[in-house]
Amino acid sequence: MSKLAYNFRQGEADGAASMKELLGGKGAGLAEMARLGLPVPPGFTLTTEVCAYFYAHDKTLPPDLSEELDAALTHLGDVAGHSFDDPDWPLLVSVRSGARASMPGMMDTVLNLGLNDNTVGALAKKCGDERFAFDCYRRFIEMYSSVVLGVAHHEFEEALEQYKERRAIILDAELHADDWRAVVTLYKEIVAEHKGVDFPQNPHQQLVGAIKAVFSSWMNHRAIVYRELHNIPADWGTAVNVQVMVFGNMDDNSATGVAFSRNPSTGARELYGEFLINAQGEDVVAGMRTPQSISEEARLTAKSDAPSLEATMPAVFAEFKAYAEKLEAHYRDMQDMEFTVERGKLWMLQTRGGKRTAPAALKIAVDMANEGLITRDDALMRIDPASLDQLLHPTVDPEIGHAVLTSGLPASPGAACGEIVFGPEEAMELAGQGRKVILARVETSPEDIGGMHAAQAILTARGGMTSHAAVVARGMGKPCVTAAVGLRIDYEDQSFSVAGRRFRKGDMITVDGSSGQVIAGAVKMRRPELTGEFAVLMGWADAARRLKVRANAETPMDAKAARKFGAEGIGLARTEHMFFEGERIVAVREMILADSADGRKAALAKLLPMQRDDFKELFEIMAGLPVTIRLLDPPLHEFLPHSDAEIAHVATAMGADPSKLRKRAQELSEFNPMLGFRGVRLGVAFPEIVDMQARAIFEAAIAAAAETGEPAQIEIMVPLVFSKAELDLIKRRVDETAQAIEAETGLRSSYHIGAMIELPRATLRAGDIALTAEFLSFGTNDLTQTTLGISRDDAGAFLGAYVAKGVLPADPFVTIDQEGVGELVAIGCERARKARPNVALGVCGEHGGDPASIDFFEEVGVDYVSCSPFRVPIARLAAARAALRRKG
Repeated sequence: MSKLAYNFRQGEADGAASMKELLGGKGAGLAEMARLGLPVPPGFTLTTEVCAYFYAHDKTLPPDLSEELDAALTHLGDVAGHSFDDPDWPLLVSVRSGARASMPGMMDTVLNLGLNDNTVGALAKKCGDERFAFDCYRRFIEMYSSVVLGVAHHEFEEALEQYKERRAIILDAELHADDWRAVVTLYKEIVAEHKGVDFPQNPHQQLVGAIKAVFSSWMNHRAIVYRELHNIPADWGTAVNVQVMVFGNMDDNSATGVAFSRNPSTGARELYGEFLINAQGEDVVAGMRTPQSISEEARLTAKSDAPSLEATMPAVFAEFKAYAEKLEAHYRDMQDMEFTVERGKLWMLQTRGGKRTAPAALKIAVDMANEGLITRDDALMRIDPASLDQLLHPTVDPEIGHAVLTSGLPASPGAACGEIVFGPEEAMELAGQGRKVILARVETSPEDIGGMHAAQAILTARGGMTSHAAVVARGMGKPCVTAAVGLRIDYEDQSFSVAGRRFRKGDMITVDGSSGQVIAGAVKMRRPELTGEFAVLMGWADAARRLKVRANAETPMDAKAARKFGAEGIGLARTEHMFFEGERIVAVREMILADSADGRKAALAKLLPMQRDDFKELFEIMAGLPVTIRLLDPPLHEFLPHSDAEIAHVATAMGADPSKLRKRAQELSEFNPMLGFRGVRLGVAFPEIVDMQARAIFEAAIAAAAETGEPAQIEIMVPLVFSKAELDLIKRRVDETAQAIEAETGLRSSYHIGAMIELPRATLRAGDIALTAEFLSFGTNDLTQTTLGISRDDAGAFLGAYVAKGVLPADPFVTIDQEGVGELVAIGCERARKARPNVALGVCGEHGGDPASIDFFEEVGVDYVSCSPFRVPIARLAAARAALRRKG
């Protein structure tokens, strides 16, 4: 194997920022900070190749590693000036994970490694603080035993609580050196009882055990769930970082903290973070103590009485601020940094690109482009299109009064209401039933990841702006409030109390992660306005993209939303969706159940004015933009009456015998309606349906043009076509209707006829179909069903297993199956263009709003995609990024 251990120290490093795949994000960051001359505790990184070997060889380490590990430890001892088992100054190290992608809290860490019954005394002598030394030792025994030896964490917690009860002590700070010595003895007894062996005393043995445990944690449950949620490949593996320990818990001139070079919630250009005096790093992110603000400005904003780092340690603050600015300028991105102050000396422990909310990401990208730090193209590539969904999160309507129960830290923006649950498993179970839940916890831990993903919002009694709950919620785009004042959670009683009131499991509350408020009951929400940086970035995206973006919309509300979000027309108006309400569905049922042309015409006469009014409104809203109207495509089972009451209602409207209608409904029932009498087949069998719809379209277009002064851009799309002959029959009826209306009104409507390509045969015959069709739109939802032979409605039972086991790379109804469905789309495009070079090609399935699928459509060269209105901004940005990637 190649080099396995990469050393780093202040001023020099074997690795660099560009080696993230090999060294992981943390290792690459440490190497780069060292190269920049920042004060980094010396150490070394074991590469992700070691992790790959570990899992390929039954969780064993490479034979070559032993020699490299010894050399790295020798080098580390030389740099640090002391080594393991040094009788005067023992070397202590931390062992941490570091994957290529940030996975906060998902893998394991071991601190204070190297302590044993001998070195604890040496540490006490060196520091002049016996209490500190034995506190570190008990922390190490607890952490190592839990992570490496598999002794449950709660065993140690319970032992400590019982010891404090016997001594009538409440706080850990009240324990003295002799107390911690006694606790160390208790902890070692717990290990011996549960493992049948003594706690390991050899530092080298401790280190190998910790390295294996950290590699093993790559495949723990929470890490697997996190990777699945964030699409992180399992074969990336993690690196392991071994570093000299620096102690933020040595005295009151020591501290530890986490900070961002810009505000990760808003994107404001301000140092944002928290710290704790006399604490270790895990204390900040674990949320066990409420941290203090880094800057005075932040302290005043938070209305906190606890002194800031700027006020407490002004020299350290100034030094840290300078490093933050240096790192942001170097990486050209907002940085998430961890630091420790040991007896007044600042040490930088980590830097990485900081997780941020979608509004913050937009502001940071636009600001950095305007500052000249990055280009506009860089700004576009910095924003994950899917993250724009966060911008559409509702906020609490400020004009409506509501009962605020308490306030906490606004850890992740947005607002949500739901019923209270107290455990992650219950959150997942209820969310699976379609219920909206709020996960309430004292503080979250990595084990809660599944429940956090399932919940609408997260509420915690403890923690800070950089606690686990805050960081993970921001990454997921979930509203979150931490450190809610006065919130007392009782897991056993499944309730919480606040402001003199008790709320139980199932009660409704609202969590406003933007203001930090927790509100009783469900309150009215307001959608945010997409302005400012969003508008600027979308302008840049529109200038960079080739693909046009339209919306799937058939209601005025959807059409208006589509225009608001920048849609360049309607790519799919599903006419059958206009009939699911009131008396409309009765008229549709009359049409379907009629057993003669005259009966159908009578029902269609009722539908004509409804359709005409609907189309007119769409043309008016989309004035000057194309509107693609799909002719009627109702799977009959969705419209047929089933109950006696429904049949009686239709019979009354038709003046028909209910028993005859029941018989007719039975005749029309189908075993497989999705492949049955629908789409173009209705028009071929009953051309009067086409006549009615075409008349409604043309009359609506004429009326809308009179209102707006803009000629309607009409596109008529025929669904479920598999042959040119079908399309020719429908086109003839449409043309005849257009000519009839021109004769009646003296007005001619310009229009285009096209086909919706949803069947494999249609993609193969696209060249033939394009001789008649002026445009083709690939309906990738049904094309996926008919190509893979999978019903979208029933696939949930097995698709998860297919994706998990690598049979499919992703859910094919979310991201297009490029090898099968995608190849058919590519064939269809090629053959259609060969037959008609100027044919317009589009996609109108939900894949039109999926960023990964849009990349593919850019490669294939379709002209536009159409998606749901609220995915239009996502598609616009994804199309720009796809164009930039293709440009190279």
